[in-house]
Amino acid sequence: MQSFSVSTRQRTEFVDITRKVESAVEAMGARDGVVTVFVPHTTAGVTVNEHADPDVMADMDAALERVVPWRAGYAHAEGNAAAHVKASLMGSSAQVIIAEGRLRLGTWQGLFLCEFDGPRTRTVWVAR
Repeated sequence: MQSFSVSTRQRTEFVDITRKVESAVEAMGARDGVVTVFVPHTTAGVTVNEHADPDVMADMDAALERVVPWRAGYAHAEGNAAAHVKASLMGSSAQVIIAEGRLRLGTWQGLFLCEFDGPRTRTVWVAR
């Protein structure tokens, strides 16, 4: 298993972690199989989506905010209930196929850490 940290600067932010995951796969010596990318946080997630056009992630942010607004009378006393809901919707892990030592993502796909309660420093685990 490999791990790395990601520092976020905003409450909601989608950070492209594709290169860092590729480096972790290389460090593990993984050649073929499946890698799991996992974030051990309840207010952050992981997703695979388009990384060529930043407007896609801006649209994701806007859509999630419409579905789960930051202020909506939640019972959670910490005041970050929306972050917990968004993280659950995104999921805490993603699996990607590895072939010949490389991530097998589509042409436009990338891996993103989804921050919903930043700014924070997050940990990402990569395991086979």
